[in-house]
Amino acid sequence: MSHNIGCGRRCFLGAAMAAFGVPGLVARSGQSERQTAAPAINGAGSSEALGTLKEVAAGLLNVGYADAGPSNGRPVILLHGWPYDIHSFVDVVPLLASAGYRVITPYLRGYGTTRFLSSTTSRNGQQSALALDVIAFMDAVGIEKAVVAGFDWGARTANIMAVLWPERCKGIVAVSGYLIGNREANRQPLTPQAEYAWWYQYYFATERGERGYGEHRRDFSKLIWRLASPRWQFDEATFERAARSFDNPDHVRIVIHNYRWRLELEAGEPQYDRLEAVLAKAPIISVPAVTLQGDADGAPHPDSRVYAKKFSGPYVHRFVTGGVGHNLPQEAPRAFADAVIDVDRW
Repeated sequence: MSHNIGCGRRCFLGAAMAAFGVPGLVARSGQSERQTAAPAINGAGSSEALGTLKEVAAGLLNVGYADAGPSNGRPVILLHGWPYDIHSFVDVVPLLASAGYRVITPYLRGYGTTRFLSSTTSRNGQQSALALDVIAFMDAVGIEKAVVAGFDWGARTANIMAVLWPERCKGIVAVSGYLIGNREANRQPLTPQAEYAWWYQYYFATERGERGYGEHRRDFSKLIWRLASPRWQFDEATFERAARSFDNPDHVRIVIHNYRWRLELEAGEPQYDRLEAVLAKAPIISVPAVTLQGDADGAPHPDSRVYAKKFSGPYVHRFVTGGVGHNLPQEAPRAFADAVIDVDRW
């Protein structure tokens, strides 16, 4: 899950735990904005709704992705998180494609059909590497600029792209808001109650945790789904459709490195140091942005009243009601699609 960082864990999560599950409503105009959506019905979408499955060599990867909508439509890139995959957007894609968008949904490194081009490449899960993957992907498929929308790891990646490559982002949609990480801030302890929410990161910090996730990744991921979306009644077929992506040979190593890197338990790679130095300053996002938060998100997440100041361009925060948890695009696809359409219009 992505919800750890913002301008630093200590900066956001103390407030987040105090208002757990009841984030504030903030709009740039000073007016609150609320959007209600019921969770998606199980089985409402099928894999075919994501579009044509393709692959392309891009940077360090051969990226598997789905491509839907008119080829000349305004491009939208949808980014998933952990432990989820592109099927989180199975009901969002048809809504956007029918509105005339070209909707592209790539598997992140370590998921689905995405593979490293070289066996010697470091299986690195640090935040800037994931964002650079998407820039390389955009270059490979010939997209100069797009609306970038995501949740969890995908929301953080959208944040980072907007900071480091704003010319490539027409706008962003980010569930849980501002998630750019700062490893120095992550050194600071939180209250015991707040630390409890990060149990899986501490588990992953151990050799036992890496082996446990490798051997039980489906059961582990299903537990995370239930904790993060306690009111989402997904069925076994819905879960299994996504869980097949976790059979990627690099999945476990990417996930473990992602969380250990955040806590400085594993090193990143020197070629990303310059990018990480910029991100560590918690820079402002200037491109148009919509942030979203579900009313039943069981994962730790920052308070929207805190991160609103991190957006200097056209911006609105929407609180999505109806028992919507962490996997917001799949639980409230209309709210997510509407956010993409609105930010594109700005």
